[in-house]
Amino acid sequence: MSFNIRALIKARLGENLALHEAHINPAFAKVLRTIGFDKVYARGAGPYLYDREGNRYLDFLAGYGVFNLGRHHPTVRQALLDFLSEEAPTLVKMDAPLLAGLLAEELKKRLPPSLDKVYFTNSGAEGIETALKFARCATRRPRILYCDHSFHGLSYGALSITGESWFREGFEPLLPGCTPIPFNDASALEKELAKNDVAGFIIEPIQGKGVHVAPDEYLRSAAELCRKHGALFIVDEVQTGLGRSGKLFAFQYSGVEPDMVVISKALSGGYVPVGAVITRGDVHEKVFSSMDRCVVHSSTFSQGAMAMAAGLATLHVLDAENIPERARRLGDLMIAGLLDLQKRYEQIQELRGRGLMIGIEFGRPKSLTLKIGWDLIHKVSDGLFGQAIVIPLLSEHRILTQVAGKGKDVIKLLPALVISEADVSYFLECFETVLKKSHSFPGPIWEVATRLAKFALKRRE
Repeated sequence: MSFNIRALIKARLGENLALHEAHINPAFAKVLRTIGFDKVYARGAGPYLYDREGNRYLDFLAGYGVFNLGRHHPTVRQALLDFLSEEAPTLVKMDAPLLAGLLAEELKKRLPPSLDKVYFTNSGAEGIETALKFARCATRRPRILYCDHSFHGLSYGALSITGESWFREGFEPLLPGCTPIPFNDASALEKELAKNDVAGFIIEPIQGKGVHVAPDEYLRSAAELCRKHGALFIVDEVQTGLGRSGKLFAFQYSGVEPDMVVISKALSGGYVPVGAVITRGDVHEKVFSSMDRCVVHSSTFSQGAMAMAAGLATLHVLDAENIPERARRLGDLMIAGLLDLQKRYEQIQELRGRGLMIGIEFGRPKSLTLKIGWDLIHKVSDGLFGQAIVIPLLSEHRILTQVAGKGKDVIKLLPALVISEADVSYFLECFETVLKKSHSFPGPIWEVATRLAKFALKRRE
């Protein structure tokens, strides 16, 4: 009997949540049901998702930044179909794959000349692990500095430099020698660097959890201080890279030249897991220092041909369609609309971000009745108000968003970079509709928040 994946999907579509409850993650399945995110998506195209009934959803999560080009971009898709038809060899060990060399060549063209060696990974977390190993090996120093509230991944090394504490609970002790410092505090950075035992300082140009933008002057100061004290300046562009911020890489706003850049997520157009660490040649040479050590750091699926083909096609699309500039223009349009809403709705406390990575932070209202509602739900748990905004955006307006971290009243907008002006207008219109409801207490938004609060209390019990 032949295998037919289309028939299998058609026959079993709709069992999604039940299968996850039985075999994968029952707790996550329960969360999806509780917040009304238990949709069954049947198709994705560009910035949209479609359910079994054909209803269209505007996806403002984009796979947490994987789908910068949207789902199934025709150029990337065709490149992979063409490659599959070639029946080309891939993952031949003791081989130097052509496509890996070509993708490395293309990445280097888009980065400062000092970054002249590329190591390919399967994910952002694996890229961070690589950066940690390279930094320690190249400097022969033990310590890594990272910022509070950062997020660099959930494997052990990456988790050890992730500043969001709740991710760490239950997994400690973590990697020794990892020291947190305050975000945007050059004095604190210099104090640690002056101990002359720091291998590297790693930073996100825009922190994913909360969407906090590192000021350009701070990044310049950090790079200078690292060079002064012999530490490597490592930039995590896993989510911010490849056009998301309005430039190809977010660090380019500051004009700094990192010693290492870590990228992943959007590099393959969402088709194949892939990442890369681009580093200075002298750092690379200290790791791979001899013929005996030429594979001292490696990964089974690194340089897989499908990933490399998708990466080459993705870089072509970013250039050909001027995707970073599109992200900048539409991000400016989104921020302008949100600033207008901020003038009229007191819950919007702050707007942050660059390009199409935007954080909307809510704060305690000034109106007495709204303050009562705010205080009541925050006695139970922080972050419930943001979640109470997210839920009706999906259930009533078919816009998929999420809060920017546990306990944060911040919604992060992370749409595909191929959204249209009409999509921006639609989001702003629907967001205002939800905000209007939040300005009525008691009212539907507060009812959602109360339901979430009751669930939180029940979970504690």
